[in-house]
Amino acid sequence: MIEQTALVIFTNLIPGVEQVGAIPLGLSLGLDPIFTFSVSLLVNSFLFFPIFFILEMFYWKFLSRIKLVKKYVKKAREKGKPYVEKYGIVGITLLMLLPSPFSGTYTASILSWFLGLDWKKSFLAIFLGSFLGGIFVLLISLGAINLIFSLF
Repeated sequence: MIEQTALVIFTNLIPGVEQVGAIPLGLSLGLDPIFTFSVSLLVNSFLFFPIFFILEMFYWKFLSRIKLVKKYVKKAREKGKPYVEKYGIVGITLLMLLPSPFSGTYTASILSWFLGLDWKKSFLAIFLGSFLGGIFVLLISLGAINLIFSLF
């Protein structure tokens, strides 16, 4: 069980794969669906912190010293401000809800940082989107895996 759980964790850490690959993998390895979902949700959600805060640190220590980069980030945040105020957290949640490659925690965390969203609200949106998206992937995976096993 430890090896299977480790595989689910590592699969969650792969950009573009994340929950969409980790939940079906855990189920196909025979792990309990609730356990697989819970592990995937925790890993996927808490992945936000290193991504968001490393970007923040890297920007202020290095990138903000480059006038062109600093100007670009400032301009993008100003230009995106009306959209952030209108869709910000809901938009991040909806992005996370899409069970497709490159719409997961990596993308949502980078986008949250780039748009200058509050980290607490961003984390909440990513957690909620990950929860709802994970339920969706779990239900589809359970149906598909049961169908495959019934054929053999």
